[in-house]
Parts: sequence; structure tokens; C-alpha cells
Amino acid sequence: MNDLWEDILKAPLPGRVNKPRTQGITMIIDKGLSVYEIRNFLEMNAPFIDFIKLSFGTTVLYKSETLRDKIQTALEYGIPIYPGGTLFEIALWQSQSLPYFRKLAELGFQWVEISDGTLDISKKQRAAAIHSALTCGLQVITEVGKKDASQQQDENISIETALEDLSAGACWVIIEARESGQGIGIYDGKGTIIDEKLTQLSSALPIEKTIWEAPLKNQQARLINDFGPNVNLGNIPPSEALALEALRLGYRSDTWKK
Repeated sequence: MNDLWEDILKAPLPGRVNKPRTQGITMIIDKGLSVYEIRNFLEMNAPFIDFIKLSFGTTVLYKSETLRDKIQTALEYGIPIYPGGTLFEIALWQSQSLPYFRKLAELGFQWVEISDGTLDISKKQRAAAIHSALTCGLQVITEVGKKDASQQQDENISIETALEDLSAGACWVIIEARESGQGIGIYDGKGTIIDEKLTQLSSALPIEKTIWEAPLKNQQARLINDFGPNVNLGNIPPSEALALEALRLGYRSDTWKK
């Protein structure tokens, strides 16, 4: 809360950590904001977000100057931008992962996402990709889980993969839910959390290193109520950044009533 209110109101849900932070991460999904839009967005929301993900493979659709300007604009506000994991998978599929990492570093990216949401990638390939990205000067976020609702993997596989990623040097591991948050990962077809899946994953993974994709408000509120205001959340639509911070602080009934 800014100093306008600090002598009058206190956050109903205490404990939210300020930036820079290593937990309580909010990752925004960007489907094509312009440089002008990203600057306006960050003027309002920069204190509340930690990463911006350029969704899918949209990174390659930007003009060179626009992409560099967008990366630099975000960095001016202390917000790293990184490409979605699908672009890494395409690079790997075309045997171009190392040139891909080098190009990201040359463009000014500081982070990369490594995933296997569409491809089947061996443990050896995954560890090698993390190592290559780190060697190129990039920090790594990985993602576990499949994007196809009909091919959801066993939670034990996700747990094993996530722990191996962290051991290999990844900073955080994202639990896949796509931008819809329905029928994928810990969510059923209506976007409701499947308790058994959440319990299994959260009891085996370090919560401070786990980012739950949670694009829907009911998902965000449930995870905050379960794990507190500093749970890591991702795939948040830009229009929901301020609303999510209100949830984290208890300035919405969904978390205040708790």
C-alpha cells in the first residue's frame, strides 16, 4: 500500500513481501501488448508483478526494433520479459536450441522458459537444455505438464521432473495450466482445483519454488487462501494484475473473509 493510506488502513491479509522477492511471484501472460501499451501497463502495475511471459511463440512475430524496445521498457521498470516455453520446444525440435539461447541473450532477454508441454523430451535432453541456457548467461524457469487435456501426465512424473529441474539449476518450476486454466494440470474442465492433485504436488514440491498457473480469479483466491499471500502465481491476464494484488493483500472478500 502506498503512503496515502499507511496511517489509516492495514492490509487485512498481512505478510506480503515487497520487491525484489523470491516468492510471491506474479507472472503476467502477454499475448501481444505494444511497446506503448506495456509502458502504460507498467506505470500502474510494476510494483505488483515480477515477470512478463510472451505467450506461445509470439516472440518471433515482433519486428526486431519493437522486440528490443519492449524488453528494454520492461527492464526500466525492473520487470524481466521472457519467451513462452513453446518457442523453446520448436527450437529443440529443429535442433536449434543452442542458437536459440544465444539469440535470446543477444536480444537482451535475461530469462528463458524450458518446457515439454507439446514435445516428449527425455530427462537427459531437459537437463542438457537447462545447462546450455545457463551457459549462455540466461536464468531458467521450467514448466512441467502437458498442454493436451487428453494427455495429462501422472503427478509423480511432474514431481520427479520438477525436482530434477531445480537440481539442474532452474530457479522456479511452473505447473502447466495454459491460458484457459481448464482441464489441465490441477484443474478440472470447469477450472476448479482438483484437491487430490493439488495436495500431491504441494506436499512434494518446495512451495517457494513452484509457480501455479492460475488465470482465473477463483483459482487465485483458493491458492492464496491455502498457501498465503506469497504463493507464486502465473499466466495472469494483464487486466487482472491489480485485482490479483488486492486478493493477495485481503482487499477482496474472497481472501479477506478468510
